[in-house]
Amino acid sequence: MTDTCHIHKNCLDEMFRHAIDAYPEECCGIIIGDGDAAQVVHRFENIQNRLHKEDPLRYPFSASIAYTVDRAEADRAFSLMRINGHTLAAFYHSHPDHPAFFSEEDKAAQTVFGEPEFPDTAQIVIALSRGEISGIKCFKWNPNTKEFGECRII
Repeated sequence: MTDTCHIHKNCLDEMFRHAIDAYPEECCGIIIGDGDAAQVVHRFENIQNRLHKEDPLRYPFSASIAYTVDRAEADRAFSLMRINGHTLAAFYHSHPDHPAFFSEEDKAAQTVFGEPEFPDTAQIVIALSRGEISGIKCFKWNPNTKEFGECRII
């Protein structure tokens, strides 16, 4: 674990609030940055339950163990981010009543043909136990191993 991820305390606090607010379902969002000078959390709606209800064969999991972001909502956030000259610092989501780890489903959601769409962006996973924050881990893409490896949050 040699790589680091710089996240401002106010963003950590906001991600934790989001995870607690969404419990017992997974939350999801991004951290938009202006270099190291400023960061802001953008919450996304987890549309997993709607997708699961509409097509349970294609979306077999509920929002208690999975998340999906509406691509149009994400594209609007990314477009606004670029217009304002900001960068994507991190994606985040929660694991209600499960440990903070980067699952195979997480990897599949962040990669296309084995490569991440945002290779320099951190992936943060927040663990909750009975609605309380119980852990947080950060992961970054390693182009040499073609895997997401754990990194230290600063």
